[in-house]
Amino acid sequence: MTHPFLDLAPLTASHFAAIERRVAALLSTGQDVVITQGEALLPLEGCVRSGARPGSTALNVVTGPYGQTFGNWLRDCGAAVVDLEVPFHTAVTAGQIARALAERPEIDFVSLVHAEAATGNTNPVAEIGEVVQAHGALFMLDAVASVGAEPLLPDAWGVDLCVIGAQKAMGGPAGVSAVSVSERAWERFAANPAAPRRSYLSLLDWKERWIDGGRRALLHAPAQLEMLALEACLERIEAEGVEALVARHASAAAAARAGAFALGGGLAPYVHEAKDAAPVATTLRAPAGIDAAALVAKALAVDPSLPLVAGGGALSAEMIRVNHYGADATPDAVRASLAALGAALGEHGREADVEGALAAAEAAWHE
Repeated sequence: MTHPFLDLAPLTASHFAAIERRVAALLSTGQDVVITQGEALLPLEGCVRSGARPGSTALNVVTGPYGQTFGNWLRDCGAAVVDLEVPFHTAVTAGQIARALAERPEIDFVSLVHAEAATGNTNPVAEIGEVVQAHGALFMLDAVASVGAEPLLPDAWGVDLCVIGAQKAMGGPAGVSAVSVSERAWERFAANPAAPRRSYLSLLDWKERWIDGGRRALLHAPAQLEMLALEACLERIEAEGVEALVARHASAAAAARAGAFALGGGLAPYVHEAKDAAPVATTLRAPAGIDAAALVAKALAVDPSLPLVAGGGALSAEMIRVNHYGADATPDAVRASLAALGAALGEHGREADVEGALAAAEAAWHE
């Protein structure tokens, strides 16, 4: 008995390359794009281990938990690491980056997360890219949460390594990811004897055996279902238009933030300034005396499909995330989330203005 998900013809090299070209178009990049067969931590770790080595010095910007992970990888590679830690309720500035680079002129690698879905902040990559370019360091950007939710122009911004995943704003599969690689990044990788080779983490293998080989023979059997899902996701984005997709996420963020302010009950946006808030997710600080995870559990009892989650790790007691990305970047998802949070606050004895929150969200969406 045939099955549409199982009895598929093998994915050809030409089909794989065609999907790569569509990813490159999404990023408006002329750099090489490699689609990696795994979640985005695969190319992120591959970039770090290819670009850093003993003797190198890295500036690692920490605006959330992923920045902490990158620092661990960089140290494991033997690099000297300068952690620039920024409070999670704000964003890093180009001025802070410039000062850190001036204090340590030997820095040759900079790692940054564009948007931190876990903490709800986003960083001004265009301005930061100018500073990093002027310094001459290799610039790695984690754009997994930002791609599709806000403008992303790695070539124009001087990003040497731009890693994306499809599972958030793109509304696609989690098991496949991609990275755009500049020519000078390839040169750095090739000159690094410690860079992964003949390894699943190796980007050089893709360069030497796939790109330089004319994209005629794949390194290994691709994750076919994920690749087809990625292709379908790209088709849907192309049909909607990237600008429209970005605008939809910006509207969702504005509506969620305005609605949270109006809801009251002790809720407040976790990221202080709207300009620092990521379009992919709005984070909220739970009212004093109320556990965030407990509040989210009550809200999800109203509707388990709502895009609500408590913060991770140490933030689970104080942070609530409204994950308005992908299919949930809609007025209905934001309204339903606000209404459920209002009901949960009421169960905790807090007065919440649900009607006012919904009106504020509606007005903000259309501004």
